[in-house]
Amino acid sequence: MKQFPTFKMQKKMSVPSSVERYNEEAIELLSSLIRTQSFSREEEGTAAILEVFFVDQGIPFERKGNNVWAKNKYFDLDKETILLNSHHDTVRPNEGYSKDPLDAVVEEGMLYGLGSNDAGGCLVSLLLTFAHFYDQEKLPFNLVMAATAEEEISGKGGLESILNEIEPIKFAIVGEPTEMKMAVAEKGLMVLDCKVRGKSGHAAREGGVNAIYEALEVIEWFKTYQFEKESDLLGPVKMSVTMIESGYQHNVVPDICDFVVDVRTTDAYTNEEVLEIIQQHVNCEVQARSTRLKPSGLPEKMLLYQVAKSLDIEQFGSSTTSDQAILDIPSAKMGPGKSERSHTADEFIHLEEIKEGIERYIELLEELFRT
Repeated sequence: MKQFPTFKMQKKMSVPSSVERYNEEAIELLSSLIRTQSFSREEEGTAAILEVFFVDQGIPFERKGNNVWAKNKYFDLDKETILLNSHHDTVRPNEGYSKDPLDAVVEEGMLYGLGSNDAGGCLVSLLLTFAHFYDQEKLPFNLVMAATAEEEISGKGGLESILNEIEPIKFAIVGEPTEMKMAVAEKGLMVLDCKVRGKSGHAAREGGVNAIYEALEVIEWFKTYQFEKESDLLGPVKMSVTMIESGYQHNVVPDICDFVVDVRTTDAYTNEEVLEIIQQHVNCEVQARSTRLKPSGLPEKMLLYQVAKSLDIEQFGSSTTSDQAILDIPSAKMGPGKSERSHTADEFIHLEEIKEGIERYIELLEELFRT
């Protein structure tokens, strides 16, 4: 069993001498994860690797589906719990890759491979951070480390499927690439299926009502409408028409036009309120695929917010969606790597970013425990 030194909490945070070793283990683990295909809903291989990690550390764990989680050694039901979470599923690689996406290659201080940045670097940094604190006695909080599946597709078989196994939770730190800045607010997401109806007719005659033309007016509304309330951190609600389909033959006026709208919601409204406003304004059928991916955030009064501020961790509002969206508790998003690299060809993370991730996660938790 690997031993991690006890961190002296009465001292002001200093980088432990073992961070270099943590970093080496994190890179080795991330390389194994990269080399194992883990597309969403196909994460069996990486879940098995995570099981081996916990066994090697001498840490008991649980698994449900492809989600693997563990509690600190001295877990106490009388204490509040902090959730540490990141995901081990990936998107499928795009055609722009010049390197093998499933081969972990280090070049000039960068580790290349699918999922290296999103969110492998965050996951392994959190795992080593959790291992660091695992067997320390008298922690003022419990820790739960959850490595979860299906984040990239917002699947119900991911974090959402195990929440009842690990609750109650006071607040969560979700590992996503943010350059170790802290996203204290995150936009929610609704995908809307819209249908405009017209009347079919012969294209050579004046008959019929062209559903495409009718849809143009509705699409223009989605393009130009501005919601009355705007979030201080997240700005306005954003709506984008992203797909459209109509017609089946060149000489037939189409009677139906279907299109899809991507809606990024903010803490100024609930998803249900946004949906109601849309339905009141547009002359078409609007069906939300789901309203479960809610905007989320961290109130200023929360300890995590105040500690991050005291450590000069830059705070911001995030336009991208993560597993925060299915949490009904205060949460923040923070991790090594850069969001702009996610889902790009030849994805990579700097090795130094992983080291910084471990250092800063430990520093953040240490300060939380001292406060």
